[in-house]
Amino acid sequence: MALLPYSLPKSVLFNLDPEAAHDLTMAGLARLQNTPLACLWGADRVQDPVEVAGITFPNRIGMAAGLDKNGRVIDGLGAMGFGFVEVGTVTPKAQPGNPKPRMFRLPEANALINRLGFNNEGLDSFLANVKRAQFRSKGGILGLNIGKNALTPIENAVDDYLICLEGVYPHADYVTVNISSPNTKNLRALQSDEALDALLGQLQARRQDLVKRHGRTVPMFVKIAPDLDETQVGVIAATLQKNGIDGVIATNTTISREAVKGLKHAEETGGLSGAPVLEASNQVIRQLRAALGPRYPIIGVGGVMSAADARSKRDAGADLVQIYTGLIYKGPALVKECAQALKRG
Repeated sequence: MALLPYSLPKSVLFNLDPEAAHDLTMAGLARLQNTPLACLWGADRVQDPVEVAGITFPNRIGMAAGLDKNGRVIDGLGAMGFGFVEVGTVTPKAQPGNPKPRMFRLPEANALINRLGFNNEGLDSFLANVKRAQFRSKGGILGLNIGKNALTPIENAVDDYLICLEGVYPHADYVTVNISSPNTKNLRALQSDEALDALLGQLQARRQDLVKRHGRTVPMFVKIAPDLDETQVGVIAATLQKNGIDGVIATNTTISREAVKGLKHAEETGGLSGAPVLEASNQVIRQLRAALGPRYPIIGVGGVMSAADARSKRDAGADLVQIYTGLIYKGPALVKECAQALKRG
């Protein structure tokens, strides 16, 4: 933190249940954002403008979706110096998510496991929060991440995505279609060839209607999993291009436990994030870049705990980089460190 070393709040938060610590942090950010006390965690934004998918991002470092599912603390996160902030995943209806406990720290590995399950307050509440945020008016780029309700059958998933796309479209700089969380039953089946083609085709058709209605084109990204082989990545890449999708976010959390075998909580069900995901994520980014060519937009996320990790994402082929678990383990100073590391003079 700018005025308070992160080691102090971290020592308190890491003695709490992980979800309780998350809720306490979010409540504090919500209460103190846009007040003078935001200086406790605030930092000047590194100026390193770059154009990706037709958007000029102030710098290459973003907040990944999942931390702020309800869009409550967009300004609090933005004050840390992010060039862009992505919030959600939002679903049409409010839902509680999976039973607790559902979040676990693996501190020896700088990792987390979560099986939250798209717990959120629903689209209406989400949009009310987004509309109140000042981040976009201050030059930040806002991504809105959409998903399906757990009770919606997978064969009707497109209906939920279309509802969310309609709702978020006027308020987003870009929209992310999340088909890769491991914590909603059958969701990752939407990454398969025919299912993905059908989903993206309908989303693209609806976007064309929204472009006419709102007079602006909002880029769409698709977020994919790290647990894909090269053939699957190639099929996804071809399907994205076929359907005119503007970019891809690689990757979500992993269901693999190879890197954390033997650690406490390692066998908990859910998605593993943090340092153990770095190389798996980078491998998917490399495969995407090879399949998509040099100019297709890729946002890299997964395992960024340091400036060197951020550079490894760029070296793998990412245009932009997001962080999440690294923020929890390393604190807000990581944002500026990574943004400076990726700045091109």
